[in-house]
Amino acid sequence: MDLYFQRHDGSAVTCDDFLAAMADANGEDLTDLSKWYGQAGTPVVKAKGTYDAASKTYTLSLAQSCPATPSQDTKVPVLIPVRVALLGADGKPIPLTLRGSAEGGEDEVVLRLTASSEDYVFEGVQAEPVPSLLRGFSAPVKLEIENQTDENLEFILANDTDPFNRWEAGQILGRKLVVDLYAAAIKSADKSADAVARAAGNAGGVSDSLVEAFRSLLKAKDLDGQYRAYAIGLPSTSELISAIPEADPVVLHHVRSYIVKEIALRLRPDLEAAIAENEDAPDVAWTFTSEACARRALKNRALGYLATLKDDAITESIFDRFKGATNMTDEIAALGALDIAGGKRRDEALDLFFAKWKSEPLVLLKWLGLQAGSNIEGNLSTMNRLMGDEACFNIKNPNNNYSFFGGFASSPVNFHAADGSGYQFLADGIIKLDGINHQVAARLVSPFTAFKRYDGARQELMKAQLRRILETPSLSANVYEIVSKSIK
Repeated sequence: MDLYFQRHDGSAVTCDDFLAAMADANGEDLTDLSKWYGQAGTPVVKAKGTYDAASKTYTLSLAQSCPATPSQDTKVPVLIPVRVALLGADGKPIPLTLRGSAEGGEDEVVLRLTASSEDYVFEGVQAEPVPSLLRGFSAPVKLEIENQTDENLEFILANDTDPFNRWEAGQILGRKLVVDLYAAAIKSADKSADAVARAAGNAGGVSDSLVEAFRSLLKAKDLDGQYRAYAIGLPSTSELISAIPEADPVVLHHVRSYIVKEIALRLRPDLEAAIAENEDAPDVAWTFTSEACARRALKNRALGYLATLKDDAITESIFDRFKGATNMTDEIAALGALDIAGGKRRDEALDLFFAKWKSEPLVLLKWLGLQAGSNIEGNLSTMNRLMGDEACFNIKNPNNNYSFFGGFASSPVNFHAADGSGYQFLADGIIKLDGINHQVAARLVSPFTAFKRYDGARQELMKAQLRRILETPSLSANVYEIVSKSIK
């Protein structure tokens, strides 16, 4: 089957003709690039760096592969552009001299990997560097670096001049830390939040070097504030589930929460400084500019971290911010932080938000989704109360259902409660909704279809609810198809 690209005028051009035009315009041979469109799958690039102090050379070995897919067992090498820099002790890229290249002195180079494997030798490297690979996400591949240490990753997180690699290093470190501490916490018979925190602390906790790397990012004023807000965040629980076979989602959530709180404790002065530095004066009108959005993003990320400390003074400060917010971004961020902090101020803020916005259905979706997705223990009673209140929830409104049931399914603590009550609640909702809107009910089955990701006990509880849905009289074809296929 031929692949076509569409021109601005609506006419079509084949992939081969498109690449030929690109090659002609840039004076480049792009023959190997066309192979991307002839085979399925995401290539995997494995990298290994070796430094030779005697010859002052650094050899970067790259190898590519692509897993077999249906009807395509054998894959051929494709053109993979790998943008590379070597970082010196000061964190800055060193001038590069690539053996066999007429050019030299650049801070970074783009290596054209076209073979199954290839070695690239950099000369005149005075000390062992830290490699910064796939800079700017130069190719849509999975990168595996064989001899990359946590120290390398922390160095990249704190110093790299490439924003993508800096962010990626933080995500890798976050995943590794959560997985390691989860392995220690899951061995404990007590799975409460406090017990998990103790087990994680006894297993080594959060390293000073990681905290310092986050501190460097937080204080790096040369970086965009919105970028810094994302870069100091850990991977979400839903992302982390895929890194642990048959995970206990509640323990995983407690481990992640422990790490976030530890970072907040040790970075509290820096987080408070970030809030103060990015605060708008009371007389400054709300503006939608990249600079203003960046300030709000960083300030609110810091606020979310501090909320985990459950400090009374901090909670009062967040409550005041909530009441004084002049825009929805700050208002909903403060409300989310109060949900984390818990206590009476959380309940007061939720009531105030509802009273203020009850005539704005789209705004109330935020309120509904935040309550539904809360990890406050025992939130199922709140869900039942909201479901019975027509002023808060309308089961005939699709968006209400997505915020309400979809939000609830995102809560590790309540949806994945060990007694299965959260699963029963969602199944009840799907069965009731199927008689009203088949399509929406079918979409809400998806949290159950991922049951194989979780521990054995939860797998059985989720499958029991899938079977119960399947046995419902007059079940719609939409829901039946999804449930029957997922439970096989």
